[in-house]
Amino acid sequence: MDTSHLAEHAGTLFASIFVVATATMRTMIPLRIFGILTNIVLIATSIPTHNYPTALVHSVLLVLNSYRLHQMLQLVRDVKKSVNSDLSMEWLKPFMTERKCEAGEVLFYKDEKAEEMLYIVSGRFKLVESGIELPVGAIVGELGMLSPSNVRTQTLECVEAGVILSVSYTKVEELYVQNPAFGFYFLRLASARLFQNIGTLEQRLAQQAAPASAAPNPA
Repeated sequence: MDTSHLAEHAGTLFASIFVVATATMRTMIPLRIFGILTNIVLIATSIPTHNYPTALVHSVLLVLNSYRLHQMLQLVRDVKKSVNSDLSMEWLKPFMTERKCEAGEVLFYKDEKAEEMLYIVSGRFKLVESGIELPVGAIVGELGMLSPSNVRTQTLECVEAGVILSVSYTKVEELYVQNPAFGFYFLRLASARLFQNIGTLEQRLAQQAAPASAAPNPA
């Protein structure tokens, strides 16, 4: 048996092993790694047999799998960095859709079903019931994903025309399922932001209560 036939049989054997292995994978990162290994083996074994179409197809797949693996690893690093620093959610930007808003437009109402979270790029936006104005760079609606009822707790109104980015809970859940590490850090981030919001609310309540306690008692 010549070298080309040996290479062909070896390639078929290794490819079959990798295909079976990928079928057992439940998360995206190991799946991409095994996909890359399969691409490399099939490229290496198709060249001695002059099977150039196969080599070309798997060269393209190798680039695609490598890019997707890099993207997922970068996502996990960004979320981990965010948890340990400023609690920003800018790492979600590549998965978000841009939307322009006009002054007076209501983005969502209190008690309606929550299906997406929003990132404020420009303009001014206000939570109507609490009167809180959200700054540029703020994320709103991320905790609705973790709420059992999945409903909005306040109404969000655009005060001054601007741009927002939106991402559906379905997309975030997809990223969560594909990569447990992402899911773990996302939960940590959401919990940290929840405690941050509670701390801000307690601080505001204390500031409101201070003038009342400092007022002199009537004679």
